[in-house]
Amino acid sequence: MTEVAQPKFGQALALVIVLIGIFSGGIIGLGVGAHVPLIFSLVVVTFFAKFRGASWATIQAQMLEGVKTGLAPLFLFLLIGMLIGLWMATGVIPTMLWAGFKLLGNTAVFLPTTVIITAIVGSMIGSAFTTIATVGVALFGVGTAMGFSPAIVAGAILSGAIFGDKSSPLSDSTNLASSVAETDLFAHIKNLMWTTLPALILSIIIFLVIGMTHDGASVANNLKLAKLLDPTWWTVVPLVMLFVMAWLRIPAIPTLLMNITVSTVAFFFHGNATEFSNVLMNGYKTDSSNVILQSLLNRGGMMAMMGTVIIIMLALALGGLLTEQKILTAVMAPIAKRIKTGSGVITGTVLSGIFANFMIGEQYLATILPGQLWKESFDRVKLDRLALGRSLEDSGTVVNYLIPWGVAGGFAAQTLGVPVIEFAPFVFFALLSPVFSLLSAWTGIGVKRVSD
Repeated sequence: MTEVAQPKFGQALALVIVLIGIFSGGIIGLGVGAHVPLIFSLVVVTFFAKFRGASWATIQAQMLEGVKTGLAPLFLFLLIGMLIGLWMATGVIPTMLWAGFKLLGNTAVFLPTTVIITAIVGSMIGSAFTTIATVGVALFGVGTAMGFSPAIVAGAILSGAIFGDKSSPLSDSTNLASSVAETDLFAHIKNLMWTTLPALILSIIIFLVIGMTHDGASVANNLKLAKLLDPTWWTVVPLVMLFVMAWLRIPAIPTLLMNITVSTVAFFFHGNATEFSNVLMNGYKTDSSNVILQSLLNRGGMMAMMGTVIIIMLALALGGLLTEQKILTAVMAPIAKRIKTGSGVITGTVLSGIFANFMIGEQYLATILPGQLWKESFDRVKLDRLALGRSLEDSGTVVNYLIPWGVAGGFAAQTLGVPVIEFAPFVFFALLSPVFSLLSAWTGIGVKRVSD
């Protein structure tokens, strides 16, 4: 691919302002889906690249380069769609729902308990996506049956799952941030606790207050729903398999493929090939006439993920153009060079991560790009690279769950069935992490400096 010259700061800034106007005007002003402003933005950036002399072939290659960065999570989406359908059909998720109705009957503590459970599971398996798609789906069913708003339950699930992902040495995003900052992984995780623990504790307190003021369904109603479900011992097999493969550091895609294989064997004890094909493509459909159970169990399938896959492919194509045309670099690099204080450098990194997430929609790129831009600035003001890694995690990683066209946000929305714009105000952990990161920068608490 031909090397592209960096545009002037004024040109890049004007383009970014136009794109922000398209996104905010379309999604907030007109209330249209994210795919519409993404398509218009692609057209605008394409003409901008052509105006700067790029060939049509180069523009196409840069779009595809952006999509290429997200092929792994896109494939992961399809696998998780299949797994949810199979776990519904073979009784794995219904058994978890049954256990939830039996054990989590107290509405006052349900939300904080959900945060803690997903945080523990996320830490053990190192993947927020897998946590959301497994125990998250079951907890979502229990919470909505209790009468909680789906957006609030989704916020509790995501808050715990994101914390778990950030706190695990098995996490791809945590390893990436540590690698970009060139720091020891376990020192990086330990340093994260300065911002992640306060964000988690405050999130739990907020959810406890919400739970205590909630007048939801009674325990008796939940037990009635539990009687309509048939728990099975088989549930233990795929869950144990999931944890064991995570601890063996087996990547997510082969882990899911192996779990799908085992679940397929269980499916054929009572199903046929036609039903199996339909579950993989369109998800599971329960025979129950209970409306609540239908809303809880009728999930999964690859086709259920396709709407999100389309939006994310458009976002990745846009991100590829913005990155390869060096538009984001042109906007952020001059700012990075002018900041002289440690607090300013951390603030700039956090804001750059948020900005990159909004413009690119991909958490890995939103971690790598600000990391490359600000790395020299941390050295210049004599801040330890651990501060860089934490700043990248508190913005590049967590904020992606709040972006409607983001890979993480889109996945969570599709898996739980709640639009990002609805659950985003309740993902308190993702909202508070950047805040505590900025407070740390401005007060100096928890900020490690390079000793002379």
